Amino acid sequence: MFGLKFALWEDEFARHESRLEETLTRVIVGKLSGAVGNYGHTDPDLESRVMAQLGIGTARISTQVVSRDLHAEFLTLLALIGGTVEKIAVEIRHLQRTEVSEAFEPFGKKQKGSSAMPHKRNPILCERLTGMARMLRGYAIVGLENIALWHERDISHSSTERVVFPDACIALDYMLHLLLRVVDGLDVDIDQLARTIHQTHGALASEKVLHALIEKGWLREDAYAAVQMAARTAITTRQSMAGLLKESRDVSAALTATEIDRLVALDPDYDMADAILRRLGIVD
Repeated sequence: MFGLKFALWEDEFARHESRLEETLTRVIVGKLSGAVGNYGHTDPDLESRVMAQLGIGTARISTQVVSRDLHAEFLTLLALIGGTVEKIAVEIRHLQRTEVSEAFEPFGKKQKGSSAMPHKRNPILCERLTGMARMLRGYAIVGLENIALWHERDISHSSTERVVFPDACIALDYMLHLLLRVVDGLDVDIDQLARTIHQTHGALASEKVLHALIEKGWLREDAYAAVQMAARTAITTRQSMAGLLKESRDVSAALTATEIDRLVALDPDYDMADAILRRLGIVD
C-alpha cells in the first residue's frame, strides 16, 4: 500500500506534463503588429513569416505587447508543478519525524542532523523544496499582477519579467532534479511501517466493521457508536479491537467471532491497490 503514494505522485506529474505541452503551444507566441497592434506600418503576412522563421506561434491579436495572461498562465503552471514537488516533500518530512520514522530522505554516513539533538535526521532537502515552492507561487503572483496594464500598454511588467521568468524556470529545474535525488535515495523502514499499523491494535479496520454491522441491519448511527467506542478503547488501552468487539453482547450477536477476526485482521488487502495500479497502467 505504501507504493500507492508513488503512484499518486506519478499520476500528478503525468497531468503536469500534459498541461505543460498544451500551455507551451498556446503561450509561446510573438507579435509584429506595430506600436498599438493594428499593423499601421506592416502587415499580418510579414508577421506570420517572421514568427514562422522564429519557430513560434503568432498572437491572434495584440496591443503594444502580447497579452500578459499568457505569461501568467505559464508562471502559474510552474507554481502548480512546484506545488506537487512540495506535496511530496511535506509528506516525506512527516514520515521522517522522529516519532514516525517510516521513511527518510538520503542521509550520508558522516552527515550531521540537528546541531542540538544528535538523534534527529533533519529533512534539509525536503525543507529546501518546500521553501522554493513558496518562491514559485510568488513568481506566479507577479505574473497575475502583470496582466492589467495602463490603457492596453505600459512597461511596468518588463522589469519584473526579466527576473521572474529565468528565476522561476531555473528554480523549478533545480527542484525537480533535487526531488529525483530524494526519491531515488529514499530510505523506507518496512518494519516501522508494520509497527505503525499494529500499534492501532486493529482500530484501522473500524470502517470495515461499521459496514459489516450495517449490512446486518444495524442503523448507521448505532453501528458507528459501537465501533467508535471499541476503536478508541483499543488505542487508549492497547487492547485488541477484535477482542473488545467479541466482548460486546450486541456486536457479538450480529457478527460471529470468525467474522470479527476476518474484519479486524491487519494483513492488508492488496486487491484494490492492484486494481488502482492497473488503472494507471503501472502493472498489467
